[in-house]
Amino acid sequence: MLLPNVLAASSFVEVRPGLIFWTLVTFIIVAIVLRAKAWGPILSLVEEREKQIASSIEAAKRERAEAEKLLAEQKTAIAEARRDAQEMLRRNQQEVEKFREELMAKSRKEAEEFKASATREIEEQKSKAIAEVKAIAVDLSMEVASKLLNERLDDTKHRALAEQFVQGLPVKQGRA
Repeated sequence: MLLPNVLAASSFVEVRPGLIFWTLVTFIIVAIVLRAKAWGPILSLVEEREKQIASSIEAAKRERAEAEKLLAEQKTAIAEARRDAQEMLRRNQQEVEKFREELMAKSRKEAEEFKASATREIEEQKSKAIAEVKAIAVDLSMEVASKLLNERLDDTKHRALAEQFVQGLPVKQGRA
């Protein structure tokens, strides 16, 4: 109850047409001045800021798309580098295996050649040794025959002569 009395006592509730008119005129003048002097620059700043934000968002989208593109390219490059490395490793392993096989074949060939050369050398030495033994045997036969012809021997003289001859033969060291 107190509130209606306070309102009735004040001049707030009273309608005054002159005051309303001048309040509206003042409000319109302030609105025009604010629009001309404050709202225009404020709105232009807001619009400029809005454009900057929009361009920043657009630039961020472009940069993100570019970053994703670069990331995809890097992933592709890494995958390709791995494939290349695996291919190079496989090729190197094949080359090493081929080189090893060639080296083994060359070693076998050289071993066979060395073996054949050694066999030839052995055969030559064997032939020379046989020829030498035959020559010595012929010389011995002739010497024994000449001694036998010069004197007639009985069995004990024959043995003594053979032992004497054998002792006179040169002895070779290192025989097995």
